[in-house]
Amino acid sequence: MSRRRAAEKREIFPDAKFGDFVLSKFMNSLMFDGKKSVAERIVYGALDVVEKKTSRSPVEVFHEALDNVKPLLEVRSRRVGGATYQIPMEVRKTRAQSLAIRWIIEGSVKRSENTMTERLAAELLEASNNRGAAIKKREDTHKMAEANRAFAHYRW
Repeated sequence: MSRRRAAEKREIFPDAKFGDFVLSKFMNSLMFDGKKSVAERIVYGALDVVEKKTSRSPVEVFHEALDNVKPLLEVRSRRVGGATYQIPMEVRKTRAQSLAIRWIIEGSVKRSENTMTERLAAELLEASNNRGAAIKKREDTHKMAEANRAFAHYRW
């Protein structure tokens, strides 16, 4: 971590189809080797599948899934007098969003459907219904923070 100054935030442009900044950030996280068109195809295909299955706005389902996955608490390591404690701390809004994006992508990659489009659509649907691997990851993070609540007074 740099000691000089905080890194400046890069400007992100909204996605082409829905004009949504968060969806654009999601595509950038999904992208491999700079292949943005492949990432766009996967995300837009998944959103089409979601729209067919739910007959709701796919962006609305996407945001609902993201909000359900965002963690409120996490544990951070802190050394105090030779011992390392896991201290529960609140998660900043930007970090919560990036964790949620990461967990949804991670959960969809581990699924068993045939194409990445189907996997992502299924994971988004499950996350919007408070189920799935990404939700389990959030629950585990919250449980860890709850279990270490005794060390909360070491917070800095």
